[in-house]
Amino acid sequence: MAPTLALVGATGAVGSVMIDILNARPEWPWGEVRLIASPRSAGKKLTVRGEELTVQALAPEVFDGVDVAMFDVPDEVSAEWGPIAASRGAVVVDNSGAFRMDDDVPLVVPECNLDKIADRPRGIIANPNCTTLSMMAALGALHRTFGLRELVVASYQAVSGAGVAGVERLYAELAAVVGKGVGVRAGDVREALEAAGLPLADSPFPAPLALNVVPSAGSYKGDGWFSEELKVRNESRKILGIPDLKVSATCVRVPVVTTHSLAVHATFEQPVTVERAHELFAAQPSVTLVDDPSNGVFPTPADVVGGDPTYVGRIRQALDFPNTLDFFVCGDNLRKGAALNTYEIAEALAKR
Repeated sequence: MAPTLALVGATGAVGSVMIDILNARPEWPWGEVRLIASPRSAGKKLTVRGEELTVQALAPEVFDGVDVAMFDVPDEVSAEWGPIAASRGAVVVDNSGAFRMDDDVPLVVPECNLDKIADRPRGIIANPNCTTLSMMAALGALHRTFGLRELVVASYQAVSGAGVAGVERLYAELAAVVGKGVGVRAGDVREALEAAGLPLADSPFPAPLALNVVPSAGSYKGDGWFSEELKVRNESRKILGIPDLKVSATCVRVPVVTTHSLAVHATFEQPVTVERAHELFAAQPSVTLVDDPSNGVFPTPADVVGGDPTYVGRIRQALDFPNTLDFFVCGDNLRKGAALNTYEIAEALAKR
């Protein structure tokens, strides 16, 4: 009998992307599919593989008979309901941050450590943060050959990483400032937002995003660090299996709706060349090499949004650092950075 799949958070931003992925997959290992959301979304109709399904309210009994349950919900919802789903017999693939750093929960990127899905003592598998995930397919390929030793990352993160509120805020700010000659002097953008009824107190960001970049992503954790930066460090170590990997990250929010970008500075144990990196990236099915800078060819968020692969370009030998490459990575944070990786784990479970 084909396994039963549940999608928790089916009506959310990532959930809608997940349904697009379900509808587009060439292979279909599932029998029944259940769509689950909060009680206020129960009763909605969504179409999966040509079949209209009714969204069910989140409750313990909806997991009875479920083999794999994908969770695309906030941390606190996953923390409460993930163990309930697992207790009912489902393998939970969770996209939140609730379980990522738990020792008894594997943190999985299929291109890097798919074998870890078999080691799940709590019946839960975690999906990484979208920022970390955006570079993992590329880094994993290099690490397997050259042995990653040190990692310095600067991220340029889309506002959709802050949810629907982040996207709506950017659109509102752009409408308030674009075409109005704003931004000529310090304070212009802030004054324009105040005049448009958009005080910063109502924003999910600590500074204006329109015509600006903000070196803050996630919550402040003390000693100058934000949560997104610590996630990059801790999750990279766990995924790649390098507990002493030296990592430093600076995460920046930019006025882009979807697709995170990262400038990666990676140092390896073995000598590494641009030519060999090109070969390794080209051999990875989930990596698209876009690297002809002399002709202005490199990945940008506007070119990548809506795509499944990780796009890599600007690959170069670091001038003053031995065994080190610098490169630029773009990945759709709602697809591969969230929904697709979650589904790829679920699909691997179904095939096993």
